[in-house]
Amino acid sequence: MKPSSKFWLNLGIDLGFVHFIEQKAQSLLNSEKNAPTNIHSINELVTALSEGERTTYNQIVRSIDIPIVEFENFCSWASDCYTRNCVFEDEKFELILLCWEPGQKTPIHDHGGEECWVKAVQGEFEEVIYKLDDNDELNLVKSDISKTNDITYMIDFMGFHSLQNISTERSMSLHLYAKPIKSCNSYDEASGKLINRELVYSTFPESLEN
Repeated sequence: MKPSSKFWLNLGIDLGFVHFIEQKAQSLLNSEKNAPTNIHSINELVTALSEGERTTYNQIVRSIDIPIVEFENFCSWASDCYTRNCVFEDEKFELILLCWEPGQKTPIHDHGGEECWVKAVQGEFEEVIYKLDDNDELNLVKSDISKTNDITYMIDFMGFHSLQNISTERSMSLHLYAKPIKSCNSYDEASGKLINRELVYSTFPESLEN
């Protein structure tokens, strides 16, 4: 029997959070029913995502078994900042390969209201999650380490986060956003405030150009 709204309110639990958890649980059930076989190429991944729905994305990402060599055509590197390399984009989703030199780190940011899955393709990353308090100040919630093939999930309801390549070598991470994110809120260390930041690609595949 499903607990009533009154039950959750009596426990002091926000109904929005309850609704979010219920949706994610149903999403996971749906994704298990529609689980694809292992995905061995970027083309297979794009096809699976294009033919699937958002409720299947979690299982699709967990089915990725793509050789690192497949990502090399999308790689670019910069000494001053990680790079954002578009693998695929349409109105439903975008795939971005982030390429990191050792120690490079994102600002603290959200995801423009969209869902985000991150797969560590190569290397080791630290993810730090923050939440805004009643005074609009960011407080650290937790930090986790992701290693090659680990997958993490983020949505704005869960807070803000930052990622850092903590390995001593170049690293890569594959990011799936549903839908594409054109801007996000990002913490500006100089002002100590969140600012809206337009997002751009470092590289864009010729196959997607009009």
